[in-house]
Amino acid sequence: MTHTMAIAGVVTATYRRHYAVRLDDGREVSCVSRGRSLGITCGDRVAVTLSGTESVIESIGPRMTLFFRSDAYRQKLIAANVTQLLGIVAPDPPFDDELVHRWIIAAESNGSRFVLIANKQDLPEFKFLTSRLGQYTALGYEVVPVCAKRDVSPLMPLLSAQRSVLVGQSGMGKSTLINALVPNAAVRVGELSKALQTGRHTTSQTTLYPLGEESWIIDSPGMKEFGLAHLAAETIEHAFVELRPLLGRCKFRDCRHGVEPGCAVQEAVTRGQVKPWRVALVRQLLAESERRARTW
Repeated sequence: MTHTMAIAGVVTATYRRHYAVRLDDGREVSCVSRGRSLGITCGDRVAVTLSGTESVIESIGPRMTLFFRSDAYRQKLIAANVTQLLGIVAPDPPFDDELVHRWIIAAESNGSRFVLIANKQDLPEFKFLTSRLGQYTALGYEVVPVCAKRDVSPLMPLLSAQRSVLVGQSGMGKSTLINALVPNAAVRVGELSKALQTGRHTTSQTTLYPLGEESWIIDSPGMKEFGLAHLAAETIEHAFVELRPLLGRCKFRDCRHGVEPGCAVQEAVTRGQVKPWRVALVRQLLAESERRARTW
């Protein structure tokens, strides 16, 4: 029997055009979307029309935040209605510093908190991370050392009353961390994979796990890149916390903080107040944004 009245819920798993939705009454249903234009992701509040076979997502509610990555040609949704982004790194395999800074910009552009999890604290190589992690604490971001296999209690206060998305390169320990935070996570993944008809789960789907009445965490597939070409120039500049006091002080309004005379940012670099490689990233992101604007 098909019900015509739509029921509200939150998207808890996505795989291609198949979705799991936890309804506000506690039921979990498998859904498809009404058309290809909705662009649904984990954390979305949606209206669902129930069906005896596969229910239908009719519409998406307003989003507080939306995390996605993009280049000049395409974009990939990651999570909606998130209050903080958790990045995870480890000494092995090696992680990409620029990728971490791109996560930071994504968080800042959404007005969300960023926390960096330094995993595999038990490895001897972990001590060599200290100097690398200092660049993030110097910018004011919290770095939390953990060993996900043994103890994740240092993270618990940071997860309370927060809706988090966990991002990281493959091999950093995301799955181990999720299993430590969420009892029966592996069982739930199997159930969702079966509901979404995806077969064996290989972290190719995005999954939301409730952590409490007001909090949840979204596990995203491992990623090697994080394009931010969708961000406008003003948003990019404002997302660099150390540049905020300098914005609007350059001689030219459209300054790209390179060789232009009277650039307040380059003057701050000369004084040692801003790291030159952070400015290089600003310029790279601005170029990516301009390239996308020309393509679209």
